[in-house]
Amino acid sequence: MAVEVAKIEIKNVSDASGLEACITGGQMAADEVVAVIGKTEGNGGVNDFTRILADQAFRGVLMKHGSRSEDEVKQIPMVWSGGCDGVITPHATVFARNDKTGTPGKDRLAIGQAMSPEILPEDIGRPAMVEKVAVGVKAAMADAGITDPKDVHYVQTKTPLLTIESIQDAESRGQTAFCEVHDSMGVSNGTTGLGIAVALGEVDMPKAEDICRNFDLYSSVASCSSGVELDCAQIVLIGNRDGAGGRYRIGHSVMEDALDIDGIYDAIRDAGLDLPERARAEDLNGKLVNCFMKCEADRRGLLRGRRQIMLDDSDVHHHRHSKAAVGGVAATAIGDPAVFVSVDAMHQGPHGGGPVIAIVDLGE
Repeated sequence: MAVEVAKIEIKNVSDASGLEACITGGQMAADEVVAVIGKTEGNGGVNDFTRILADQAFRGVLMKHGSRSEDEVKQIPMVWSGGCDGVITPHATVFARNDKTGTPGKDRLAIGQAMSPEILPEDIGRPAMVEKVAVGVKAAMADAGITDPKDVHYVQTKTPLLTIESIQDAESRGQTAFCEVHDSMGVSNGTTGLGIAVALGEVDMPKAEDICRNFDLYSSVASCSSGVELDCAQIVLIGNRDGAGGRYRIGHSVMEDALDIDGIYDAIRDAGLDLPERARAEDLNGKLVNCFMKCEADRRGLLRGRRQIMLDDSDVHHHRHSKAAVGGVAATAIGDPAVFVSVDAMHQGPHGGGPVIAIVDLGE
């Protein structure tokens, strides 16, 4: 199978006209869409309803133009990251899988998905969650037809976080929660990042005391999100597979810190584009589809030796500072503000930096 990819601008909070245009224009069929990863314009918090509005709009278009049932459309992974701080443009990247075949010896984009075993509230932040996420990642690799972990370049997840009710459920069974509700989003993301790293052989199984504490342990391909709507890990895995059809290829690198523009270009080179040593946006020649990256404030309060105040700001959360800063660097690098930047990057890339994933169009 081949994968078709389209980046679509979202013109208002409930706009899915770009997806409809892709379908009616023949770029992809509604029933071929297998995943959507997007940025919405809300506050990125628990009460960010723009994610729900975007989700409803995109699923509505797939129902209108396809033959899948409502339940089948509901099962399509759609990961919405709220918050377009700074210059980031609301947009979505849509992935469709068709029956075109490729040429042996030529590797192109492949995508797989899976659900992990159930993650209990007491698992979050602990080795049990790492192990369960790793099981799901290996299942997603099999679904993508990828056998070598080195061919995996992007793992996007959605996992459960803690609520008052789930903590009470754990306590009723004699179990305890790793952290409080408000810390559980970052903890869930970080534990998931380690599960991805273990599955792909990037790190050994961590000790319990290393989880969310030892930031030298990380995955360079993980992009983790969490929410209240799941009780397991929803996994979308993307890599390259020999003989896969289509025009697209994926690569990755890491940003060592929030200013590491070279890390972005390294990911694009890894995807297959030849770039000069000192690259600029014009060198991409319209062949970059999109970049996906994670970031967060350096907990040491430093950036290249200079003091940073985002962790001390009582008016604007440090997530919004870091997202806006990295979004600006990324938009400059690729010449396009429609770029996927997400925060809460614990165990996802080096401390103070984060993974960068690039998808390019290499032609037929």
